[in-house]
Parts: sequence; structure tokens; C-alpha cells
Amino acid sequence: MSLQFKKIIVAIFAVAFTAAVIIVGLIEKERAKPEKAAVAYADEATKACIRCHDEKHVAVDWSRQWEQSRHAQKGIGCMACHEAKDGDPDLWLHEGYKIATVPSPLDCKSCHEQQFKEFTESHHAKAAQFIGSLDNILGEIVEGSPAANLGCKQCHGSTVQIQRTGDPKTDGLPLPGSWPNTGIGRVNPDGSLGTCTACHTRHMFSKQQAREPRTCGRCHMGPDHPQIEIYEESKHGIMFAAWRDKMKLDADEWIVGKTYTAAPTCVTCHMGATPTMKGTHDVGARISWTLRPLFSKRLDNWQEKRDRMKKVCLECHGQNWVDNYFVMFDDAVELWNNKFAKPANDIMEKLKAAGKVTPTPFDDPIEWTFYELWHHEGRRARHGASMMGPDFTQWHGFYEVAKHFYTKFLPEAERLLPGVTAGINQLPEHAWRQGLTKEQIQQMLDFYQKRYQQRVQ
Repeated sequence: MSLQFKKIIVAIFAVAFTAAVIIVGLIEKERAKPEKAAVAYADEATKACIRCHDEKHVAVDWSRQWEQSRHAQKGIGCMACHEAKDGDPDLWLHEGYKIATVPSPLDCKSCHEQQFKEFTESHHAKAAQFIGSLDNILGEIVEGSPAANLGCKQCHGSTVQIQRTGDPKTDGLPLPGSWPNTGIGRVNPDGSLGTCTACHTRHMFSKQQAREPRTCGRCHMGPDHPQIEIYEESKHGIMFAAWRDKMKLDADEWIVGKTYTAAPTCVTCHMGATPTMKGTHDVGARISWTLRPLFSKRLDNWQEKRDRMKKVCLECHGQNWVDNYFVMFDDAVELWNNKFAKPANDIMEKLKAAGKVTPTPFDDPIEWTFYELWHHEGRRARHGASMMGPDFTQWHGFYEVAKHFYTKFLPEAERLLPGVTAGINQLPEHAWRQGLTKEQIQQMLDFYQKRYQQRVQ
């Protein structure tokens, strides 16, 4: 065999090998496309759903998201979650299939039993149970149901109502007003509470998305519960923004101090695993105070819950740091309770007893002042203190509390019932209103003169 012939043979094999590599690469690239991946893992019913939705251009993106999900990788198709049985309250006859129009945590339970149990026992699952609260009266009555349907209930959850019209096109579909809704405490037609898609948005059902602080911030934001704004102000949030690419948010195992060390997120502290503690879907398992109502109070088994939270803190901080921080946090909560909440509530009770405030909420101006004092400003102060947000503790919190307590609430109460605020000046927390000492006044004057060469009045 000549050398020239050998070269030709080698060249042929080289070309064939190169061609094979290119062909395999093209095949894999094509298989990696979402629509191709779906065909590879989808059962016949799922393939039919995808074809029909594509042809009609309805909810196409949902199927594309599913194609990229872990569900698709595992062959968990449409009917695994959407199949209904005769007698199911949300049964809808659709294109020859019996469809459940509102998949619920009970459907997720078939694969995620532990997560279902933890979530169902959590405060999140009960978020829609606020009928009769001032918030509900404000939304449903004072403002109006359309505002509540697209406001309060989109976070707290609605009670989903199913229409029974006898018309095959609509029989079994949810009614407007109650749907669409992915509120965390939604009451489902099957009687279960909540929706997993509040955090794991359909149809990718992503762990990564649920670990994002902004996912929590969809509801935990605004003037009355600004947790996402406080988080972003805190060192925790600053570190997350700086080192987000090191967070490994898409990891299967996500353990602070092991999988990632760059920063904590909401999930890290309230739900996430540590090397010494399992994760949980009960977001209240580590919360020792309730900061929502007029008076903050310690929750049942609060010490045990705090110990769990401290275990998370200790992955990054020292024991003295952690212990001192919680002492300072407790002091801030007690400051709110004793200096502002209790005296203000006592005054409101006296006004009601004297007939100066009617039993109907929000029909007297002072009720709005009082409501915002605790529901907005007092909460901001307490939430800021709980999450290391100094500006929310101070300027958005206790400053607003003090300003409106002393310059709005007390004067309004005194106008309605002269003498009702007299007891305030007898409390040591409010003794400053009798006047500062000469030494305190001079110290303030000297500060501004020395630092700014200005005299304040």
C-alpha cells in the first residue's frame, strides 16, 4: 500500500469523523429546543395538548415553559396535574378530556407530600382568612370589591368559585372576581388552601425563582409591609445584589454555608436548609414575634422558633453578635408596644366609650390616623428593626410614628374629648414633652454651632 493511498484513507476517515461530529451536534442542538424536548418526554395526552395550544395560539408560552421544567424532564405531563375525576368540583370537559381547571396543593401532594404538609400548616396557607379584619372592610366596603379582587386577594388569595351553567363551553370554569388568582392563601374548589404557584410560577415550577427575593417582594412590599424594600436596604440585600452570580440559585441542594456563602435571601432565613437544620415550607417556623397587629406579641413556642432562626444567623455571624441583635430587636418591639400602641389604643377606647367615635370603621378622621399609625408606620418600624433596615426603623418608621402620634393623633383626640390625652404626660416615655433641660438644649445648640457654624432655633 503506497503512502499516497494511506493518506487518502486517513483523509476519508477524518472527513467522515468530522461529519459525524457535526451531525450529532446538530441533532443534539435540535433536541435541546424546547418543542423537541417536549416530544421526547411527553406522553400522548401532553403531545395533544401542546399541538392544540400551538395551533390555536392559546397559552403557548405555558407549554414552552413546561418543556424547560423538571416536570418535563421526568415525564410529568399535563394530565398528571390537570386530570379531573367525575364529581370533582372543578371538572371541565375540554377537547375530550376531563380537566381540573384549578390544580391545587392536593395535586402537588401526590409527589411532594412533606412540602404539602409544611405549607398547609403555615401562616401562608391561611392568608385568605382575613374576613372581618379592618383590611378586608377597607378593601371590600370602603374601597369596593373590584379593588379588593385585583388588590388584596391577589396576594392573600380568593375563594375560587366554579360556575355550573350547563353549557359545555363554560360549565366548570372559574368565575371572574375569584379567578384568575394565585394568592398564597387561596381557597380552592377541592377545599385545600393555598397555591404552590404563588412562588413556583407555572409552568416551570422553578426552585430558582422561588429563591429570588423579588418573588417574595411581589406581596411583601409597600407602605404597610415593606420587607423587600427593607431587605434591599440591608447589608444582606446589598451583598445579594453584588454577589448574585455566586448564589447558585438553581442548585438542587441549596444549603447556606455549604452550597453558597455569598449572601442570605428571604428563603435562606425563613425556609432554607443549614448544615445542622433541614429546610421547611412553613415560613413561620422561625418567627418569634408577630409584627402585623396593633400590639406585637410573642408567638406560641417563640423561644424554639427563635432558636431555629439563630441557627441560620450563626452560619454567618458570631454568638455575641446574634444574641445582642435580638436583644436590640426585642427592645424596638417593646418600644412600639409600650410607648405608642398601648397609649393610643387606650385613647381610642375612651373615645368610643364616650360616643365620640362611631362603631363603623373609617367614618371618623381619627380612625384613619390611628389605622395608619399602627398598620403602616408602626409596622414599618418593627419590620425595619427585624431585618436590619436602619432607615425603615428610623425615618420611615419611628420618626413617622412619633410625628403623627404627637402632632396628629393626640391633637385630634383632644379636640374630640378634651382631657382624654392628659395621662400621656404622666408616662415617663413622654416626659420630654414637659420640656428639655437647659443642659440638653445647650448641648444641641453647641453641636450645630461647632459642626456647621449655624445656630438652630
